[in-house]
Amino acid sequence: MKKKWMLMGLAALLTAGLAACGSDKTSNSEGSVGDSVNYKIIGIDPGAGLMKATAKVIEDYELEEWTLVEGSSAAMTAALKKAYDKKEPVIVTGWTPHWMFASYDLKYLEDPKGVFGEDENIHTIARNGLQDDHPEAYQVLDQFVWTPDDMNVVMNSIVNGEEPEAAAAQWVEENADKVADWTTGVNKVSGDEITLGYVAWDSEIASTNVIAIVLTDLGYKVKLTQVEAGPMWTGVANGSLDAHVAGWLPSTHADYYDKYEGDFEDLGENLLGTKLGLVVPAYMEIDSIEDLK
Repeated sequence: MKKKWMLMGLAALLTAGLAACGSDKTSNSEGSVGDSVNYKIIGIDPGAGLMKATAKVIEDYELEEWTLVEGSSAAMTAALKKAYDKKEPVIVTGWTPHWMFASYDLKYLEDPKGVFGEDENIHTIARNGLQDDHPEAYQVLDQFVWTPDDMNVVMNSIVNGEEPEAAAAQWVEENADKVADWTTGVNKVSGDEITLGYVAWDSEIASTNVIAIVLTDLGYKVKLTQVEAGPMWTGVANGSLDAHVAGWLPSTHADYYDKYEGDFEDLGENLLGTKLGLVVPAYMEIDSIEDLK
């Protein structure tokens, strides 16, 4: 009899436990995605084209309750890491190439309205007159082209603790054949000064440091100036910067391109196939921006 009552008690406990589990599951399914992240999308620099596109996403998808949090690329990735390590929900503004896609299992939310536009390319932008003043540097910039895989190598080295200059120098040393293509027909100089602007995106830190190493090896004294996107384009347009290799087109930097068109020279794409959008960890059970409603 005692054994029978013990078995009945154990069955009751198991039943109660299963009921509790079912209750938790119901509670979680009833909670919205917005509730789980406090209706916040973690963004980057307030002036970035990605932020403008995300603000338009909030408007076009009628996500009135949502807030786009301004910050920086570093703050965005820190928030992502914190949530990812705890398997918590998080929504961030993202782009590729970016080292976070190699470090975490992530996915883009589908954009059925196409607000973020088609895939973009990164262009090299030079000030007017650069070809006359620094023909060797101009030729290198004009011939500079690499792939997202190339860029990812440099970004990952930096993320893992290498200084940007050291990571770039290592890539240049290990990819002499590609660098030779960029420097074909280029003569060395003796201490000529050139200034490159860049925004503090991991992708642009990588590319700008790589091209700086190449120009330095040719004898240039290269100055790197970190600025926001607006001042970067303004600097090339007014001549205070010689060039940048960070023009995301045709959408992200469209406003700056249109504003200063004629005051700079577009040397064309240096990297093909970038992407912008809202990014979440793969463990989140949402697939589309529509799911945020």
